[in-house]
Amino acid sequence: MKQLLLMTLAVPLLAAPPARILILTGQSDTQYHDWRVSTPFLERVLAAAGRFDVRVEAEPRGITRETLAGYDAVIVNYNGPRWGAGAEAAVSEFVRSGKGLVSLHGVTYGPLMGTLQLPGNKWGSGPVWDDWIGMLGASWKAENIGHAPRHAFRVKVSAHAITRGMAPAFTVNDELYHKMDLKPGAQVIASAFDDAALGGTGKDEPVAWTNAWGSGRVFYCALGHDTSALYEPSAMALVARGTEWAATGEVTVPPEIRLGEPPKEAPRVLVVTGGHAYTPSFYTVFESYPDIRWSHAFTQKEAFSKGMQDRFDVVVLYDMYNTIGEEEQKNLRAFVEAGKGVVALHHSIVDYTSWPWWWEEVIGGKYFEKPEAGHPASHYKEGEPMVLRPAKGQERHPILRGIGELATEDECYRGMWHSPKITVLMEIQNELNDRPIVYLGPNPAYRAVYIQLGHGEYTHRHPGYRTLVHNAIFWAAGR
Repeated sequence: MKQLLLMTLAVPLLAAPPARILILTGQSDTQYHDWRVSTPFLERVLAAAGRFDVRVEAEPRGITRETLAGYDAVIVNYNGPRWGAGAEAAVSEFVRSGKGLVSLHGVTYGPLMGTLQLPGNKWGSGPVWDDWIGMLGASWKAENIGHAPRHAFRVKVSAHAITRGMAPAFTVNDELYHKMDLKPGAQVIASAFDDAALGGTGKDEPVAWTNAWGSGRVFYCALGHDTSALYEPSAMALVARGTEWAATGEVTVPPEIRLGEPPKEAPRVLVVTGGHAYTPSFYTVFESYPDIRWSHAFTQKEAFSKGMQDRFDVVVLYDMYNTIGEEEQKNLRAFVEAGKGVVALHHSIVDYTSWPWWWEEVIGGKYFEKPEAGHPASHYKEGEPMVLRPAKGQERHPILRGIGELATEDECYRGMWHSPKITVLMEIQNELNDRPIVYLGPNPAYRAVYIQLGHGEYTHRHPGYRTLVHNAIFWAAGR
């Protein structure tokens, strides 16, 4: 028995499969609740939670039972016309069967509830969808629809699986809906005081609640007039946790979500510039990576400091200096010899040409700004169309994952020196450019890669280039 227990403990626990979510959206009034903005934001929030597999349907009027099959919950982020009897019945049956429903903000007074009183709105009002009110656990009389002027207010949470571990209160800037009529089965899990001095009711109003529909779970959140209203760590977590609860009956999402904050294990990257002009679009390359932590240094002294190998995993070079200070040289060499990574981009091929160890042993290439020791000057030409192809046998290298052939426009370099020991990953057939264009340095003990591309905004924003640099960073970091 003891042996069996030990064997059981040795088996790693499998992570729960992601909850499958379908966002029903589209057709909302862009003046008040633009789904083209809010739906991608919801996707980002759910992606940051790390618990969901999300799809989007922007034409709910066409959904059927088969459309919903395989999903665990639907999120309704919609404020348009009624869906029709078939689609509405499919959603009602989906939830009643034990699945989840999440509804947000503007849906509360939309056509699904038979009320829409916005001046000049093309949809007007119509018959109430009784099942929707039953699922939501609330209704709103047309004469009561409203809220005080948008303002910052405190949301207080109550005990529930969705709110367990969350801060007891948080502040948002939103519309605080009031005078809604909740049904007896609805359980309020968040509320806010509606200040009479601002045109409110002078009492607490429900902000979020749960309800049951058959065997299904329903979560409603009145927050979300726009993305700014939800951009608060607890507010985003409330939506994600409510979604997980509706989909699975359990809550594992953290009590706060912060968009754009990379995971703790993300590679620590130091980006170094200076000595050469560049467009600000260069920074967007790194802002597009949610899974790295990056810092920026403008000078060699700032970049190559003592103990930098303890603070960074990879140095990305986009500077251009022929020389390097003695102390900075010492620190950079210690960084490389500690097994840390180097990703050299574009004009950094001119870097530290007064330091043979660097260009001979680490990078494996050198651009000659002027003739030197019998070697003629190298040449460049901007704005040239280029097609990069994987070198033979390197098609499956991790740095080239997802790249294939890369067609772009950049600056050609011709007449450089390349070490015979480099490993060419990508090459180009162009009379204005040397054949190697992406390659690993000559010493396999050093995790160095050079990428010639990177001259201007077109390349910086090229998805293929961003993928190439991202892959190179992770390879250089030993990931």
